[in-house]
Amino acid sequence: MSDLQAYAEAVRVIKEAILRSQYRAASSANKEQLSLYYGIGCYVSKNSREGFWGKGAIEAISQQLQKELPGLRGFSAANIKFMRQFYEVWCEDLKSLTTVSGIGNNKSLTAISEIDTQLLIPCESPQKEDFDVASFLGLGFTHHMIIVRKTNSLAERLFYIRQALANKWSKEVLTARIEDDLFNHQGEIANNFIQKIPDARQSLKAIGMFKDEYLLDFINVEELGARDIEEVNEAVVEQTIVDNIKKFILQFGKDFLFMGNQYTINVCGHAHRIDLLFFNRELDCLVAIELKTGTFKQMYLGELNGYLRLLDDYVRKPHENPSIGIILCKAADRTYVEYMIQDYDKPMGVATYKTATDMPERLRNSLPDQETLLRLMENNTD
Repeated sequence: MSDLQAYAEAVRVIKEAILRSQYRAASSANKEQLSLYYGIGCYVSKNSREGFWGKGAIEAISQQLQKELPGLRGFSAANIKFMRQFYEVWCEDLKSLTTVSGIGNNKSLTAISEIDTQLLIPCESPQKEDFDVASFLGLGFTHHMIIVRKTNSLAERLFYIRQALANKWSKEVLTARIEDDLFNHQGEIANNFIQKIPDARQSLKAIGMFKDEYLLDFINVEELGARDIEEVNEAVVEQTIVDNIKKFILQFGKDFLFMGNQYTINVCGHAHRIDLLFFNRELDCLVAIELKTGTFKQMYLGELNGYLRLLDDYVRKPHENPSIGIILCKAADRTYVEYMIQDYDKPMGVATYKTATDMPERLRNSLPDQETLLRLMENNTD
């Protein structure tokens, strides 16, 4: 069989698979599309990696498909290669994750001349609790490919699939969350968001918004005339943050708007002052941050819970979501925090921070100064 004959046969087989899948797509479009792409990816992988296809085969097949199915979208050479990558990345993992007949299994492919477009259609229960077949099939192919191309492990892929579906992330938001390394930083913050934020999507957004530790490298304890951060007055630390508020916001994220420090709420003749108050556009809520130079203490939660009640009663707009509070301290026992935070009725989290003094001297000396770093970051966002 010549190359042209082989490619013509490949076009026929792929075209028939496309048309069969399109017929069923009206009732389960996304599931059908993913299963189609997975089946084509398997077919292309077997023929291009192990079979007889020569160089340029995928490009030739793509061009012929466009001619025979005018107006066909999503089958450029690049996309067909994505389908192959999608199959190759998931094939072995799906075998271990599920007992679903056909998923990750090539037994139904009796020859490389056939395409099974039903490989991902489940008919049994998943094997592992942390793998949700419905979520896997519910996410669009473009989102899947962003995840496949930008992550390094199965755990990461499963995490971003769940998050993207639960939060209805656009392609741009998903890409940004992966580039922010959300998998390694989010969710580690000790919090009660799931229990205290009624809306599931809002609670997941909140979890994803905060890290367990922040590097406040613009705070140099030695320059403040102390040996350790605990020797520095909290007001001094707060003022240092205010003086470097742009750098502080860059640590938290672009959606934070600074509303003020020592934000004062007067109630019944009593003045209450919140260390730092922000508004988060993504969460559509006020975020109160309390700074502590020492180790976490249980009484900090009670104080912050009271501030959040005041914000919700006297500052929050009717259309905004309930306020969130973060205690930012030098050290915290996560197990202790998670135990103590349970009974408070406001959504709160506890994170820690490092200062420039905590960094190894060799690393400190190798980094650019803050102004240079900010300038570089600004240039990269232009």
